[in-house]
Amino acid sequence: MNLVVIPARGGSKGVPKKNIKLLGNKPLIQYTIEAARAVFSDFEILVSTDDPEIKQVVENLGLKVPFLRPKELATDTAGTYEVLLHALDYFETTYSKPEKMILLQPTSPFRRAEHVKSALELYSNDLDMVVSVKETKANPYYVLREEDENGFLVKSKQYNATRRQDVPKVWELNGAIYIINPESLRSKPMHEFSRVNKYVMDERSSHDIDTMLDWIVAENIR
Repeated sequence: MNLVVIPARGGSKGVPKKNIKLLGNKPLIQYTIEAARAVFSDFEILVSTDDPEIKQVVENLGLKVPFLRPKELATDTAGTYEVLLHALDYFETTYSKPEKMILLQPTSPFRRAEHVKSALELYSNDLDMVVSVKETKANPYYVLREEDENGFLVKSKQYNATRRQDVPKVWELNGAIYIINPESLRSKPMHEFSRVNKYVMDERSSHDIDTMLDWIVAENIR
């Protein structure tokens, strides 16, 4: 048994009502729900929201939303870690301990079921997490710079290369898929995990919506 968590907070400053805003002919969150349903049963999928309107939209799709988040998890400062622990507590109390947790954020509408299945194949119980990534364009060996103690720009990571092709590949978390060991999550937040493997996705499938510009791009590539 698995627990799939789709976190969907009502307050969105970059794109108002982002999670239920129509992208094409359906709410943004529906893309993620459809991807999840193609892999998991409905009782394994938990939409965690603080917003009655999001709850109604999701339930109109036939997926039960069993609760609204408590007030302390509905603020701008509430973190994903606390939201995941709350969902895990609910699931363990209602059903049983899940073998693994899958975090699917609604802001990744082009992540598909086959991506989720491929990421699941990379997971094993000796890992803390499998996380989806894309190769970053902002490579710290080549284009990123920091200020030194004199205020001069220096490379973020030193490497003796003059061409982008010659520097090590660097991976950027794309926010689309997290396959998490529940025992690891109980012990520490995800940013402290050390046993992490990557699942590589292409740039289009990795597209994440945070700003209105991101939304416009999504409308043009869907």
